[in-house]
Amino acid sequence: MTTSTHTGGGMDVKGVMGSINFDGEWITITKKEVGQQERNYRIRAADVTGTRLKPATRLFHGYVQFVLPGSAPATEEKGLMAGGRPPQSDPHSLSIRHGANDAAAILVEAIEQARTNR
Repeated sequence: MTTSTHTGGGMDVKGVMGSINFDGEWITITKKEVGQQERNYRIRAADVTGTRLKPATRLFHGYVQFVLPGSAPATEEKGLMAGGRPPQSDPHSLSIRHGANDAAAILVEAIEQARTNR
């Protein structure tokens, strides 16, 4: 199963009910909730003030989250089903499966590098 691809200089990480694409300058988080239309959130890498990566385990999903100026990171929901992740409604984060941990780490590293080279 492929969780990360490089297309036209970009990176894609498949998450839970969505994906993250990074083209070197822009981060696009695409989310598709059951019964809802697909939503895209675009963030300029230079505007990101911090990144959070919580690797998934075999039992619980992890997440990738981006912090923007003037906003606090979304809090992790507690409970067996949430597994310590931000809510699905948070536009700046995406849940990931265990198989996407390596691809997500590479993506976060690329975004961090783009942030520091601005």
